[in-house]
Amino acid sequence: MSFFSIKSELDSLRRKAYKETDFSENPGYFGSVGGFFTSIAASLRFVFTEKENIVFAVMQWIAVALSYFIWVQGLDWIPEEIWKEEADGTAADWFLLVWSLACVGFAAFSVGIFTACLNASCILRFQNKESTFTDCLKIALSHAGTIWIFSLIDGWWTVKRILERLPKKNNRTSYTVRVEREILYQLWKMISLGFIPALLYGRSFKDAGKDSLLLLKKRFLPLIKLRLGYSFICWIIGIGCYVGVIFFFSCLGELPDEYDVYSWYFYAGFPLILALLIIIVLFRPLYIISACRIYVSYACDAGIQPNLPQKTSAFVNILVIFTMLAAAIGVVLLFHQQLGIDNLMNAK
Repeated sequence: MSFFSIKSELDSLRRKAYKETDFSENPGYFGSVGGFFTSIAASLRFVFTEKENIVFAVMQWIAVALSYFIWVQGLDWIPEEIWKEEADGTAADWFLLVWSLACVGFAAFSVGIFTACLNASCILRFQNKESTFTDCLKIALSHAGTIWIFSLIDGWWTVKRILERLPKKNNRTSYTVRVEREILYQLWKMISLGFIPALLYGRSFKDAGKDSLLLLKKRFLPLIKLRLGYSFICWIIGIGCYVGVIFFFSCLGELPDEYDVYSWYFYAGFPLILALLIIIVLFRPLYIISACRIYVSYACDAGIQPNLPQKTSAFVNILVIFTMLAAAIGVVLLFHQQLGIDNLMNAK
């Protein structure tokens, strides 16, 4: 399936979830935190006894950290005059959009594949099979293209939602619209919890979408406890990160210039990446494994038999595309002056 057909299907799935979800069962944030720790208790031992799961989590964190600092490097090529003018339609605007998409795409491949590996490890263990790094990677790479596109869309929606949450001057978006967007986003994150396990279970793309929607309906309470509990913990760590950023800048002594956007994002990246280390390495594996266990339980009740896919030659094409993307990013990083990007940033 193409990128746009997958995006269309996921958009449709997100809208259906919003229309068809019964919100009468809502444990609240504090009830969800308790439910979150209850649900991850069974996953805790599994994550730390299967050592490859720690490797998968660390690899995700490295991919996100690397992508962030690569993206920040692009800010260094935009002159301060562009930020002062706050003009729209400049070459810098278009460059930043393309550069952001490239960096999110780079991170999405690694995060998607290693998230799939965590799910594969859980499914293999459920079938009483040995869960090795190689076996998990083979299963994950069998759907490398779909998982990459899925993770890219998920990552972009997540970035957009984070930006929407940030305080803005003269924000005219109504409270009702903001609440609706947040509910839509949280429902999407709950649906996404069942999508990758369904794919790895041997389901087709459309069947994985149907399973995700049915999982939301039939396992709504454990899913919402898991999602809201995880979200609450991320918020707490995020607030700690915000305080850490303020403390970090206070320790610098001399603050960067107001329009030195690169320095602000570069230095803020250190406490941010530390916060992501706590989330991605400590809590995210438990979150993913717990969600996979919920799907496996649903699949057993629904009579869905696991049919673990095997690696096919199609994944080679995906690896070639990913390698080309990584090479293109590397060329721009090393030769941005020779490519004329620095001069282009001043153009309208």
